[in-house]
Amino acid sequence: MHGHGGGDYKDLVVFLAAAGVIVPLVNRLKISPVLGFLAAGVVLGPDGLGRFADAAPWLSWITIRDPAQLAQLSELGVAFLLFMIGLELSWERLRAMRRLVFGLGMMQVAACTVVLSGAFMLAGQSLAGAAVLGMGLALSSTAVVMPVLAERGRLKGAVGRSTFAVLLAQDLSVAPILITVSVLAAVAQQGGTLDPQVLGRSLLTLVPAAIGLGLLVLLGRVVLRPMFRSAARARKVDQGGELFVAASLLVVVGAGLAAQASGLSMSIGALVAGVLLAETEFRRQVEVSIEPFKGLLLGVFFVGVGLGLDLDAVAADPAGIIGLALAITAAKAVVIFGLARLWGLGARTAIETALVLAPAGEFAFVVFATGMVEGIASPQLTTTVALSATLSIFSIPLMALLGQRIGRRAAPPASAGAEAPAPVETADGAVIIVGFGRVGRLIGEMLKAHDQTFIALDSDPAIVAAGRRDGFDVFYGDAGRREMLQHCGVASTRALVVTMDTPAKVDEVVATARSLRDDLILIARARDDQHAVRLYKLGVTDAVPETTEASLQLAENTLVDLGVPMGLVLASIHERRDQFRQAFQAATPLDRRDRPTRALRSRQVSNRDS
Repeated sequence: MHGHGGGDYKDLVVFLAAAGVIVPLVNRLKISPVLGFLAAGVVLGPDGLGRFADAAPWLSWITIRDPAQLAQLSELGVAFLLFMIGLELSWERLRAMRRLVFGLGMMQVAACTVVLSGAFMLAGQSLAGAAVLGMGLALSSTAVVMPVLAERGRLKGAVGRSTFAVLLAQDLSVAPILITVSVLAAVAQQGGTLDPQVLGRSLLTLVPAAIGLGLLVLLGRVVLRPMFRSAARARKVDQGGELFVAASLLVVVGAGLAAQASGLSMSIGALVAGVLLAETEFRRQVEVSIEPFKGLLLGVFFVGVGLGLDLDAVAADPAGIIGLALAITAAKAVVIFGLARLWGLGARTAIETALVLAPAGEFAFVVFATGMVEGIASPQLTTTVALSATLSIFSIPLMALLGQRIGRRAAPPASAGAEAPAPVETADGAVIIVGFGRVGRLIGEMLKAHDQTFIALDSDPAIVAAGRRDGFDVFYGDAGRREMLQHCGVASTRALVVTMDTPAKVDEVVATARSLRDDLILIARARDDQHAVRLYKLGVTDAVPETTEASLQLAENTLVDLGVPMGLVLASIHERRDQFRQAFQAATPLDRRDRPTRALRSRQVSNRDS
């Protein structure tokens, strides 16, 4: 097809066209996008519409004929997902989760491997072949589970914490599992005995991985902050936002390739890079820059999973393949539920965690392929098990829904308080200050003096760096973008204060914030009276015009210096300020006046009543 001008990219064009149709359609039908992409992979694949291409040649132009073309893109999608997960972590959070990661997570991998391997041995498989199948099926799908939980709003609770801990442990187990497969192959070739030299050579393959991981962490700590600071300065000078996006993409791809060269998976390298960037002030802006690429590339991955479903093979033995998928899922669910309860998780959390992790994952296919290459896994049985694993991946969105519903019945709301609390993000419930110059810093200092938590955003990297040096939780980013405010927790913040001195930018942030939340307490700095009137029309709770406040402060100082009692002065100043506010609000539509304050008070009363 090289001579047909663009034929090499036909499958990619088909995917992009399908994505443009699928995403709006599933959103309208309120179906999980994951299921939409999986179904598209089945329909557009060689075993879907592609099987009719000989009878109708035009179908070849709307079907994906070579799944290998999308393989590298789908691997990048998983790496981007792990990078975004890493951005939500920090070394402190990882240390806090070590009991779940290295306890529950590692025990889940070991216990599920033993149970599933034992079942395959009872079915007549050799120890080595059963172990390969058991280890592969013990792993779950990070690429599907995490987006599904995020879509259902379950990531920040106890379910999200326990699920992510297990998935992280599984990702860390991939390299040791592949080494174990090589050792099992060596044992099988030597008639069941293990040569110590063979074991030593296998273990030595871990050394490059450990060295590579250490260099990645060291280099990341030295290079990442200066690189993004340079990109931020370029953005500030010439609006070079594309340079910031390019830096973000370079980090994900570069870290993934470096990890791959060390014998680790690309996703582990991306995860480490994300954790390192989570410690910097550029974390939020990187999240916004990466988000579109992550969603699109993950879509490629899901389509690739759908393409891998051999419908002819399933139709040849539907009872056997579907039954095996159900058996694998049920066995894993029982084991994970028992371990979760053993590790102190509540019944509701344990049920949801077990069901969402019970299906197989994408790394199972890597383990199966390695086992077949090494000659210790039966190709026929392995192909059947891989088909069952693919079907189980399709069930993950349904399992998440089922787990949530069963969890509600198993643990009614009255007992929900017994669940272990999830770590609270700094942004949750905190006041958001947009602009951390002199005005914003003073507001932050006053909030801190009264034990009120806050985070701040500023688009000047120098101001951000200075704020972080002084111990404030300041991030670099553009608050005029919906995605930035969402990543900063605008859905749960108690108030948002806009302190910037550029009226147009203040208007942009106010309009964006109000469009995201109707009940948000929104306070903004205004240039003058006319600007204050405009801000009230945009929906602010309070606008504070510089000229008016300066006049009131001068009047207060003058009256006090003239000997007028302080109480009378303060009362008259407050009265005059209220008059100004009423005058500003007079030009505001009736449905906007005090709307945020009324909605907030109504919610507070409702909370007290409940």
